[in-house]
Amino acid sequence: MSVLITLEELSGLMKQAAGVSVAPQELEQRSDSGFDALGIDSLGLLGIVGELENRHGTPMPPDAERCRTPRQFLDLVNTTLMAGA
Repeated sequence: MSVLITLEELSGLMKQAAGVSVAPQELEQRSDSGFDALGIDSLGLLGIVGELENRHGTPMPPDAERCRTPRQFLDLVNTTLMAGA
């Protein structure tokens, strides 16, 4: 099983934790767009971070909640998860 978070998993987390549906393909195309442009606010991002911490049993860095784009978020989270693997 891969430790890395994929665009597909992030898309699912966005729907589950923030109530925002964005298809993985659209997320890939808009990975440098701000979360706000995708309909995710700071509380939604906080919910995504919390869900990831629960799933992986690893605290995410505080900067994860301040990421502006999905690409920035995935880079930070995946680096953190790989360091803990």
